Amino acid sequence: MNMLQMMQQAQKMQKKLKDAQETLKEIEVTGECAGGAVSVTFNGQSRFKSIKIKPEAINSENPESVDKDTIEMLEDLISEAINEATKKAAAEMEKSMKAATGGINIPGLF
Repeated sequence: MNMLQMMQQAQKMQKKLKDAQETLKEIEVTGECAGGAVSVTFNGQSRFKSIKIKPEAINSENPESVDKDTIEMLEDLISEAINEATKKAAAEMEKSMKAATGGINIPGLF
Protein backbone atom coordinates (compact mmCIF):
# COMPACT_ATOMS: atom_id res chain seq x y z
CA MET A 1 0.00 0.00 0.00
CA ASN A 2 1.44 3.34 -0.96
CA MET A 3 1.34 6.58 1.03
CA LEU A 4 -1.53 8.06 -1.01
CA GLN A 5 -3.74 5.03 -0.33
CA MET A 6 -2.93 5.23 3.40
CA MET A 7 -3.89 8.90 3.48
CA GLN A 8 -7.15 8.19 1.65
CA GLN A 9 -7.99 5.42 4.11
CA ALA A 10 -7.19 7.73 7.03
CA GLN A 11 -9.51 10.40 5.58
CA LYS A 12 -12.31 7.85 5.15
CA MET A 13 -11.87 6.68 8.73
CA GLN A 14 -11.87 10.27 9.98
CA LYS A 15 -15.15 10.94 8.13
CA LYS A 16 -16.72 7.77 9.57
CA LEU A 17 -15.67 8.84 13.08
CA LYS A 18 -17.12 12.31 12.55
CA ASP A 19 -20.39 10.81 11.25
CA ALA A 20 -20.56 8.48 14.25
CA GLN A 21 -20.02 11.42 16.62
CA GLU A 22 -22.82 13.36 14.93
CA THR A 23 -25.15 10.37 15.23
CA LEU A 24 -24.29 9.97 18.92
CA LYS A 25 -25.17 13.62 19.56
CA GLU A 26 -28.72 12.91 18.40
CA ILE A 27 -29.28 9.78 20.48
CA GLU A 28 -31.03 10.27 23.83
CA VAL A 29 -30.91 7.84 26.72
CA THR A 30 -32.87 8.24 29.93
CA GLY A 31 -32.34 6.72 33.34
CA GLU A 32 -35.12 6.67 35.89
CA CYS A 33 -35.43 5.85 39.56
CA ALA A 34 -38.15 5.70 42.17
CA GLY A 35 -40.67 4.45 39.65
CA GLY A 36 -40.00 7.34 37.28
CA ALA A 37 -40.18 10.06 39.96
CA VAL A 38 -36.75 11.25 38.83
CA SER A 39 -35.42 10.90 35.29
CA VAL A 40 -32.17 12.09 33.76
CA THR A 41 -31.46 12.28 30.03
CA PHE A 42 -28.07 12.20 28.33
CA ASN A 43 -27.09 12.09 24.67
CA GLY A 44 -25.09 9.24 23.12
CA GLN A 45 -21.85 11.08 23.92
CA SER A 46 -22.61 10.93 27.66
CA ARG A 47 -23.46 14.64 27.77
CA PHE A 48 -26.16 15.70 30.21
CA LYS A 49 -29.33 17.05 28.58
CA SER A 50 -32.03 17.31 31.25
CA ILE A 51 -33.50 16.20 34.55
CA LYS A 52 -37.18 15.82 35.37
CA ILE A 53 -38.48 15.57 38.91
CA LYS A 54 -42.03 14.65 39.83
CA PRO A 55 -43.68 16.12 42.95
CA GLU A 56 -43.76 12.74 44.70
CA ALA A 57 -39.93 12.66 44.64
CA ILE A 58 -39.93 15.79 46.83
CA ASN A 59 -42.91 14.97 49.06
CA SER A 60 -44.15 11.42 48.66
CA GLU A 61 -46.82 11.82 51.37
CA ASN A 62 -48.34 14.96 49.84
CA PRO A 63 -47.15 15.49 46.25
CA GLU A 64 -49.93 18.05 45.64
CA SER A 65 -48.20 20.40 48.10
CA VAL A 66 -45.19 20.79 45.79
CA ASP A 67 -45.70 23.62 43.32
CA LYS A 68 -44.43 23.65 39.73
CA ASP A 69 -42.05 26.59 40.35
CA THR A 70 -40.28 24.69 43.13
CA ILE A 71 -39.79 21.69 40.88
CA GLU A 72 -38.48 23.82 38.01
CA MET A 73 -36.08 25.66 40.34
CA LEU A 74 -34.75 22.38 41.71
CA GLU A 75 -34.36 20.94 38.17
CA ASP A 76 -32.46 24.09 37.12
CA LEU A 77 -30.14 23.98 40.13
CA ILE A 78 -29.33 20.31 39.62
CA SER A 79 -28.82 20.86 35.88
CA GLU A 80 -26.44 23.74 36.58
CA ALA A 81 -24.44 21.64 39.05
CA ILE A 82 -24.20 18.72 36.61
CA ASN A 83 -23.09 21.01 33.77
CA GLU A 84 -20.44 22.64 35.99
CA ALA A 85 -19.10 19.24 37.07
CA THR A 86 -19.05 18.07 33.44
CA LYS A 87 -16.99 21.12 32.41
CA LYS A 88 -14.52 20.51 35.23
CA ALA A 89 -14.23 16.82 34.34
CA ALA A 90 -13.61 17.68 30.66
CA ALA A 91 -10.90 20.18 31.63
CA GLU A 92 -9.20 17.57 33.83
CA MET A 93 -9.40 14.98 31.05
CA GLU A 94 -7.88 17.41 28.55
CA LYS A 95 -5.11 18.31 31.00
CA SER A 96 -4.39 14.63 31.61
CA MET A 97 -4.40 13.78 27.88
CA LYS A 98 -2.03 16.67 27.11
CA ALA A 99 0.33 15.39 29.77
CA ALA A 100 0.10 11.85 28.38
CA THR A 101 0.74 12.95 24.78
CA GLY A 102 3.49 15.40 25.68
CA GLY A 103 1.36 18.33 24.51
CA ILE A 104 0.85 16.93 21.00
CA ASN A 105 -2.70 17.64 19.82
CA ILE A 106 -4.20 14.45 18.41
CA PRO A 107 -7.48 15.27 16.61
CA GLY A 108 -10.49 13.44 18.04
CA LEU A 109 -8.69 12.44 21.23
CA PHE A 110 -10.11 15.28 23.30
